[in-house]
Amino acid sequence: MKMSRRADIDAALHDARVAAYLPGQFVGQESFMTADAVLALARNAGIDADTRVLDVCCGIGGPGRLVVRTFGCTYSGVDADAEAVALARELATGLPCTYSVGSVPPLPAGTFDVVLLLETVLAFHDKRALAAAVAAALDPGGRFACTLEAGMPLTPAESAVMPAAETVWPVPLAEFTKTLADVGLSTVSIQDDTATQLQVVTALLAQFTAHRDRIAAALGTSFTDGLLESHRLWRDWMSSGRIRKFALVARRMTKP
Repeated sequence: MKMSRRADIDAALHDARVAAYLPGQFVGQESFMTADAVLALARNAGIDADTRVLDVCCGIGGPGRLVVRTFGCTYSGVDADAEAVALARELATGLPCTYSVGSVPPLPAGTFDVVLLLETVLAFHDKRALAAAVAAALDPGGRFACTLEAGMPLTPAESAVMPAAETVWPVPLAEFTKTLADVGLSTVSIQDDTATQLQVVTALLAQFTAHRDRIAAALGTSFTDGLLESHRLWRDWMSSGRIRKFALVARRMTKP
């Protein structure tokens, strides 16, 4: 059976990703978060066995599987990439996970105790529309747990060198928390994870560079060059303070 492009990418990058993370910290994530960081955010959001979790932009679902295995929560993932969702379903065989394909916003129907959004807030240009959709999906007291790439918007020069710049929309932390408050989400926890994520992206860049020829043979030179360039930029931006990475939990208030 022919593998999907998303499965091809996961397979081609797997060995480099495993080598980049400290033992036990790689759980199939496609980001710079460690397993410990995922679990810390989940605990801050109050996830337990009775929690209904919606994982937005779940991708192939590595962090979600970790959360389900650890806490035994009720879990649903949604992503716009049908190939990613298909692979997530395959990888979650035997776990109580459900997945759907859909663009966000809107979020899937129903209400949830926790909405997760890991490493993809930057992909949403309209942060207010995103926040409003999240608030509508949470019962009063429900939590929004996300990671934020905090910084000023990209300059034209930065956009010109960032691969897929149309999906890179950083925002200052204070502006984002105000946007959340405007739709009834009160920020209750903020953790600066920049230092840890900088270590991860630096290690990933080193491993992707070491595995460059094999990755290029599997996925093409253009993909590989873009992968390396994006990781160089994230490394440089985090090391210089241009971008900071935060893990944030906000609670749905009874009234906005």
